[in-house]
Amino acid sequence: MAVTLSRRGFLQSAAPGLAAADFASAAPGGDPASLTLEAAAAAVRARRISAVELTAACLQRIEKLNPILNAFITVTGEQALEQARELDDEARRGRRRSPIHGVPIALKDLIDTAGIRTTAASALFADRVPSEDAEVVRRLKAAGAVLVGKTNMDEFAYNFTSETSRFGPVKNPWKPERIPGGSSGGSAAAVSARMCFGALGSDTGGSIRLPAALCGIAGLKPSYGLVSARGVLPLAWSMDHVGPMCRTAADTALLLGTMVGYDPADPGSAQAPAADYAAAVKQPVRGFRIGIARKPFFESLDAEIESAVNAAIETARGLTREARDVTLPELPPSPVIRAEALAYHEPMLKESASRYHPHTLHEIREGEKVTLGDYVRGLRELRRARREIGRVFEQVDIVLTPVSPRSPFALGKVETPDLIYLRNTIPFNVYGIPAMSIPCGFTRDGAPIGLQLAGPLFGEEKLFAFAGAFERATEWSNRVPPG
Repeated sequence: MAVTLSRRGFLQSAAPGLAAADFASAAPGGDPASLTLEAAAAAVRARRISAVELTAACLQRIEKLNPILNAFITVTGEQALEQARELDDEARRGRRRSPIHGVPIALKDLIDTAGIRTTAASALFADRVPSEDAEVVRRLKAAGAVLVGKTNMDEFAYNFTSETSRFGPVKNPWKPERIPGGSSGGSAAAVSARMCFGALGSDTGGSIRLPAALCGIAGLKPSYGLVSARGVLPLAWSMDHVGPMCRTAADTALLLGTMVGYDPADPGSAQAPAADYAAAVKQPVRGFRIGIARKPFFESLDAEIESAVNAAIETARGLTREARDVTLPELPPSPVIRAEALAYHEPMLKESASRYHPHTLHEIREGEKVTLGDYVRGLRELRRARREIGRVFEQVDIVLTPVSPRSPFALGKVETPDLIYLRNTIPFNVYGIPAMSIPCGFTRDGAPIGLQLAGPLFGEEKLFAFAGAFERATEWSNRVPPG
């Protein structure tokens, strides 16, 4: 549904009689949408602000900015306000579901939502309305998150620019003439532009971390199997990950904590050790050993990105015990994504090929070149890499690399070689280990730069500990795009 209410209309429908001063009291600059997720959750918990007020503030931002950024495909304004009212009623009765009770969240539009269309940004699914929630949506609802809408993306998650959507391209909040990265570009743009406090994305080759880096926010690809992918439209089952995208490490940790858990109905779900991600953000990292993976991750970098990442490494040296170069297991080109993408789409191609974006259709049909032997060998290499990567973390606690070798380019201009934008991210989907992007600088013309952290399998707590320490030592995560 389209959002058409003005600020006054939101306030009147959401909280009759609410004074403007009361509405603004909990937020810097008078706008509750400017709060971090952590601060918004604390304000709701302390009864300084209501879930309805937070939701109205986000919907106002969506109304103002979505015509410019095109971050949302579907905005669920009425449902979100009703959900917020119910959560406020529960809070008044003393029930608080989780640390994110009453906080507005958005979902990438390939995550199934019962009764709300889930399109994967494709003409093929433009009117598809699931009858059941994805498992991760069920968990978010149970935690008391308010769902404000479904975010724009590359069609079926098969690109890295967020330009191949049936609903038009997403624009970067920092530089609206440039790409936000993809495929979770709508989620990144929505979080960066303060249209929600957090969002979910999916990541098969970098689709959380690249847009997080290019939009100046934090984004985590969890360990493979930590978050259920049941009810999330696939790109490649063996490499798909679902994860949180937020403004800070602490926000990302809070959101992840509501998403994790073994799902026996998901073949890829794993039984992971218990963890306290929110507490990890505040843990010291003085004893950490940092690994710097230079080859191929530091090759052919833009000069400004190289400078920013090197400065971030110097900050890391000052925060931790030591930093040393490390070499990650070699990865030959993998046919797994192409083979598994074709396997999912093949039945639909027979009758509906003309309804795909030409780029998506071309990429899917590349899978026809993969033989059965290629695919089996690819899976064997994937399993080898997932076993061998653990040896790296016998020497170090986390590994650092740049996220993207390049800055975001202009919409409509495909740079060559285009896959260099995924060169530094896709290995960690093969390895299956957690990897995270956090802001570490800006180019001279104001484009964000991301630092990639990777850790051992189910080592998300280490990533959050370092990310929290890095954020406290720098100011990059505090910057806000214009508008």
